[in-house]
Amino acid sequence: MSSTVHAILSPQQTADALPYHLLAGEIEALLQDPSVNVPPRIVQSLHGGGSLFVMPAADACVAITKLISFIPGNAQRGLPTIQGDIVVFDVQTGQRITLLDGPTVTARRTAAVSLLAAQKLAARRDGPLLIIGAGVQGKAHLEAFHTGLGVQEVWVASGNPASADALVKHARALGLQARRVDDPNAELANCSLVVSTTPAQQVVLTSRPRNDAFVAAVGAFTPRMVEWSAEVCQQLERTGTLVVDSRDADHEAGDLLQAGIDVSALPTLADLVGQTTAWQKAIRPTDGPVFFKSCGWGGWDLAAARCWFKNHLR
Repeated sequence: MSSTVHAILSPQQTADALPYHLLAGEIEALLQDPSVNVPPRIVQSLHGGGSLFVMPAADACVAITKLISFIPGNAQRGLPTIQGDIVVFDVQTGQRITLLDGPTVTARRTAAVSLLAAQKLAARRDGPLLIIGAGVQGKAHLEAFHTGLGVQEVWVASGNPASADALVKHARALGLQARRVDDPNAELANCSLVVSTTPAQQVVLTSRPRNDAFVAAVGAFTPRMVEWSAEVCQQLERTGTLVVDSRDADHEAGDLLQAGIDVSALPTLADLVGQTTAWQKAIRPTDGPVFFKSCGWGGWDLAAARCWFKNHLR
């Protein structure tokens, strides 16, 4: 690896280095790399209800530390809810080789994780895609599922109609058919792909997805946060397939934990990729919805750093 120290990447430069399909492929590769080491992340509570996340990770070539703040009240202040950076180091020399924009990486790697899970698990990729929550993650998932799955139709629901309209406009600019819907629970029966990216401060989704649905539940990533009702989560545990993004979900998956589900017994995305015994035991003999619970993991940020580095070498 070159020892050259690189400049700080802007949000656009960070996004350009992380195409969704390449990032999803790098995430899959990372899950099969025995040199990857990701210790538990540190979550420091902040006065006022926010959190500071410290997430280190390393493989045989690069090491990262992600430092981001999450301030839910910033939406009312007109500020981003997630702010921070990802510092990337050369493992051999210890030199900093780049600084990636934290919110951009967070948005893109989260959507790429959902994309990889959908590529592996979705029974029907054609949609329509229902997005609940029209913020940064809603936009990233729209783009990822369009480019990675070929989705051509999207329905958007949000507690903020102006945000929903803005995301619909963005979808149409990408060439998709798109419209705003006011009651996401009423539309679950009509959509084979569902992504929930709400602020997760209260239950929003109270209806069961249809049997052939793939759900990426993204909004709740701490034990206190919740989007899906306990009743729906319990139904899905009995009649569907529950998968979590990583073992960090064991103590972070608010929707499932608040439903009393033993998250530690659920298979992870790594189990799916590796076709482990845990995954084989999780496969249901009957058709039912797939519920993919994503909470975040430092490994996903390491995958983004690896993706940047490979693009940088070209």
